[in-house]
Amino acid sequence: MATSAARRTSLRILWLLAIPAAALAYSAPAFVQKWGAPGASIGQFRTPHGLAVAPTGEVYVSDTGNNRVQKFSNAGVYQTRWGLPGGGAGQFNTNDGIAVDASGNVYVCDGGNNRVQKFSSTGAPLTAWGSAGAGDGQFNTPIGIAVDAFGFVYVTDWINGRIQEFTSGGGFVAKWGSPGSGAGQFNTPVGIAVDASGFVYVGDAGNNRIQKFTGEGAYVTEWGTAGTGPGQFSFPSELAVDPSGFVIVPDQGNHRIQVFRPDGGFVLAWGSSGVGNGQFNHPTAVGVDASGNVFVCDKDNSRVQKFAALTTTARGVTWGRLKASYR
Repeated sequence: MATSAARRTSLRILWLLAIPAAALAYSAPAFVQKWGAPGASIGQFRTPHGLAVAPTGEVYVSDTGNNRVQKFSNAGVYQTRWGLPGGGAGQFNTNDGIAVDASGNVYVCDGGNNRVQKFSSTGAPLTAWGSAGAGDGQFNTPIGIAVDAFGFVYVTDWINGRIQEFTSGGGFVAKWGSPGSGAGQFNTPVGIAVDASGFVYVGDAGNNRIQKFTGEGAYVTEWGTAGTGPGQFSFPSELAVDPSGFVIVPDQGNHRIQVFRPDGGFVLAWGSSGVGNGQFNHPTAVGVDASGNVFVCDKDNSRVQKFAALTTTARGVTWGRLKASYR
């Protein structure tokens, strides 16, 4: 396995190639389907908070109120579930963020137990790490989790106001951040995502912004303020990056999804408060499959909604003009 710092050096040049073009117009994705209802039966949810899509397309939902994880096909067909209330292996106390690595292993933030649990794709417990505290590898309510292309795991340590990085087996690697509102500080860090080039995006929910870092934790940029306009937020949460490099953010309090370029440029938003198709009641997490389809954890509607990939309409911009827009 590459070292934490060296593994990303070869990827940096790819970032400019992966930036979605500012010269294209983008349409809100079309609604495809939905599944779920309030309850504790198979395929039902109680305040689900986390969602992740495996490389093979399966959708995992952190069914927080039921203290379990449920797994579905890409089309929403129930496959399996695991978890019970408690502190033992495979048990949960307010499970939240969820992530899947390239091998199909599933990582779950077990917030009330101040730990991360790792499972096979069928729910067999593999390992766990963490305890209550502020030391390296300890947590005070871990919420968001992401895995990079090399298998390194990033966790938002909510009350401690920081990010921690681990190996896939739970070995502590690094940490950054402190409580506050300055660059590189956090107020309720919730969501976290890593793009194909190793840049890390954090949903700094209490500060109503997104912060971007290198994989080593160096501050790059930020965007967002409190509000309802484009690029403003009301508690941005568990975000994702799509195959084109767009940053897709569930804007919980505004009951919508917002999409940005990697530099924070606003692209589009969709959704409103309600129970209809394409409406949301506190969307908490998004996931994206290899084709760009977007899955939304619609928490207070106790369901998952699936949308098609973003579509583009070219405006006749030349390559020279496109390059100039990023100088």
